[in-house]
Amino acid sequence: MTPKKKILLVEDHPIFRLGLAELINQEEDFIAFGESKDVDPAIEEIETLKPDLIIADISLKTSDGIDLVKYVKKYHKHIPVLVLSMHDEYLYAQRALHAGARGYIMKQEAMESVVTAIHKVLAGKVYLNEKVKEHILSNISDTPQTREKTPIDKLTDRELQVFKMIGRGFSSRDIAERLFLSIKTIGTYRERIKDKLNLKHANELVRCAVHFEKTGQISTQPE
Repeated sequence: MTPKKKILLVEDHPIFRLGLAELINQEEDFIAFGESKDVDPAIEEIETLKPDLIIADISLKTSDGIDLVKYVKKYHKHIPVLVLSMHDEYLYAQRALHAGARGYIMKQEAMESVVTAIHKVLAGKVYLNEKVKEHILSNISDTPQTREKTPIDKLTDRELQVFKMIGRGFSSRDIAERLFLSIKTIGTYRERIKDKLNLKHANELVRCAVHFEKTGQISTQPE
């Protein structure tokens, strides 16, 4: 009998994580073999459990799923990662694939498509839904002058991570501690983000970050 493929779930919402695990365990050839809420415990489980595939939320409680994708690509290239997201699919899909993910799925469609996505990724292919695939191919075919850009596209992965953490209510000290950076460096990131998003002061930055964390959209208008 062929051993079941072991799937590690990295997701900080327990109800969603439980539903995903139950769905996976209904399949004859898969088993949800481990669960983590954040990047650091996920890394420990990767080293001990040796999963065949990782499903990771891009927005975790104190860190970023993109960091986990980069870690896996660097140290465990043979383990594919399927990324989940509840926000702007085009922005995060491109960043996730660039970081090394082998698939991308929106949370709204996860319960319907996750089994199909797992099969495809474990077969060595890339999983994207048709909308995301069409958008990415369109961007590739466009010239840099005609390619559609959003304000968030201007941010680097690290700047976007800091921006999201600001939106979750973390102070500069909190962010520095979690990212193992100095407070001065976080201050530099905050200034770069303000410049790139055309925000005038710290209050605008916080308001914009909170709005983005809630909706996935950029707005500098008072709520």
